[in-house]
Amino acid sequence: MKIFSKIYEYCIRLTNHRLATSFMCLNSFCESIFWPIPADVMLLPMCVSKRNRAFYYAALTVVTSVLGAIVGYYLGYYLYDPYVARAIAFFHYEHHMEVVRSWLTGEFGILMVFIGAFTPVPYKVIAVTTGLVACESVLASGTSGSLSVLIFVLVSLVGRGLRFYLEALVIYLGGEKMEKAISKYIDRIGWAIVIVFVIFVVYKIIA
Repeated sequence: MKIFSKIYEYCIRLTNHRLATSFMCLNSFCESIFWPIPADVMLLPMCVSKRNRAFYYAALTVVTSVLGAIVGYYLGYYLYDPYVARAIAFFHYEHHMEVVRSWLTGEFGILMVFIGAFTPVPYKVIAVTTGLVACESVLASGTSGSLSVLIFVLVSLVGRGLRFYLEALVIYLGGEKMEKAISKYIDRIGWAIVIVFVIFVVYKIIA
């Protein structure tokens, strides 16, 4: 199924719109809160369309993504029960959230935020869950510890920055060859990422 190639072609056409940069920023911001479409879906075509502005687009994506994550963090911190909990149930993220919660309070800790920022793990779930766990920690011990919003933001900037700047760098250096490669292999890349993520989650569940 060529789902990813169709999405990519549509996004390439969208880059010619006068509000394309605004769409990219809005998508990146909302993706860190509730939106299911990853920021990369707009960032990559924007970088391909205007390679000389690739790092500028990466910077905008990092900033707006982390800003959205801050909103997600505070939604989990202050409004999880019952408002955010209903949204989590609507999007069927309950299982993801429980897995992330176990990782945040277990072997991964704050590293889970970096994992979510750098990998295809749904970052919205990471942000909301981190805020919720931080709130629970404050209620239990009086401090949020390593899950404070400041540390969350710093780790998010590192993770998101590495991910999006790396994508921009690859496209900037790859030029037309990279553009053709993305168009040719986008479906394989997309499904590979989905498969790797599913295997990772299943492994952590049964391990």
